[in-house]
Amino acid sequence: MKHIIEAHRYIDNAKEILRDKAQKEDKYYKDSKYVKMAGNTAYNGVLVALDGLLGNKKKGRKSVDWYKEELSKLDKKILYTFSSAYETLHLLMGYDGSPNAIIANEGLKEAEAIINWVETKQELVSS
Repeated sequence: MKHIIEAHRYIDNAKEILRDKAQKEDKYYKDSKYVKMAGNTAYNGVLVALDGLLGNKKKGRKSVDWYKEELSKLDKKILYTFSSAYETLHLLMGYDGSPNAIIANEGLKEAEAIINWVETKQELVSS
């Protein structure tokens, strides 16, 4: 379960970036550069966890649509969580640098939920 440990490390790093560098004031971050960095870091953590479960794609690069298709075969609920995490972490935070701390917090919660789901799924397979 090395990929789970690695995925959690990504989330911890994203939280640290927001806490130490993004300069939170009230409910907003002042430095969008670090919001973008944290969003992309957390999203990559999700992908690390999912890659450990889903394995390799047969041809070409993995895309968000590939992840959605694979997750739809396993669990519709986690598919919705992944779609939301993608929009929050990768698009709103990673691309747009959305300063809203509440949005960032929810994105991180979704990332953790996906990683925990992968961990549980793999424990069931292992036993």
